[in-house]
Amino acid sequence: MAHLTTNPADKERFLCIYPAYINSKKTLAEGRRIPAEKAVENPSCAEIRDVLTAAGLNVLLENKMYPREWNRDVQFRGRVRIQLKLEDGSLCQDKFSSRKDVMFYAAEMIPKLKSRTQKSGGADAGSQPGEGGKKGKKKKK
Repeated sequence: MAHLTTNPADKERFLCIYPAYINSKKTLAEGRRIPAEKAVENPSCAEIRDVLTAAGLNVLLENKMYPREWNRDVQFRGRVRIQLKLEDGSLCQDKFSSRKDVMFYAAEMIPKLKSRTQKSGGADAGSQPGEGGKKGKKKKK
């Protein structure tokens, strides 16, 4: 029998985050785990990995499918594993104490990525988080 370790530094104990968790295009039934207004439009695994690596977290990319994802395209594949705790059980980074913290952070940072800001022509660059109410200003391009 395969025995899961209790060591938080082992790869099996890393958090799993699928892009669907922070995808604003998904419903809660389709797997979104954070409020739609805080989520990102179609995040990719690579984007999640990039922002979390930049935040100093230990991140692995796995070629796994999210079970609720009906679209089998390559762009929807992938799962990100994040090391949240060190071997002694202490947090790797104090600002990330839970899975929710990591998801909110990734969802906040992905729109700020260079690949996003250049492609979309700065459509979302004007809406800072926490402004609220002034959403669809420069959406149509």
